[in-house]
Formats: sequence, C-alpha cells, structure tokens
Amino acid sequence: MAKMTKSQLLAVLAEKTELSKKDVANFMDKMTELAYVEVKKNGEFTIPGVGKLVKVDRKARMGRNPATGEEIKIPAKTVVKFRVAKAAKDAVL
Repeated sequence: MAKMTKSQLLAVLAEKTELSKKDVANFMDKMTELAYVEVKKNGEFTIPGVGKLVKVDRKARMGRNPATGEEIKIPAKTVVKFRVAKAAKDAVL
C-alpha cells in the first residue's frame, strides 16, 4: 500500500471536517509554523494523542569513518526528535 501524499491527506481532512481544502491547507501550514516556533523557543511541541517534537542537545563524541576505519571527532549539535505518544502506539500496534 502506498503512503498518503500531502494532497490526499488534505482531501481526506477536508471531507471529514467539511472544510475546504484551502482552509485545511492553511490550518496545517499555521500548525507547522507554530510547531517550529515553539520547539525553537520552549524545546518541545505536543500534538495531543500523536506525540511531541522535542529539541535535544547531543554531546560531542568519537566516531569512526566507515570507509577508512579512522577515528573522528563528531561535534556536539542540537537535533529535533519526535516522540510518539502512548495513545498512538496503542492505536497502531
């Protein structure tokens, strides 16, 4: 089975909410913008029942170049992770 595309998602949500595709697309865009701002400012953004985006600081560490086997230093950096909510796990599994 193929993955749902963005336009398919918008069409299904528009049908289920009885809103126009344009309104649903605008809502999704605004929610995405809000998620980015909140993660940057507060470190996390929760979508109830689905999960949350969390900003995580990774420490510097030693790694290995897989081509040469040479040890290299991997610098510290900040990454964004998605943690799935228990309700979502229970519903899917």
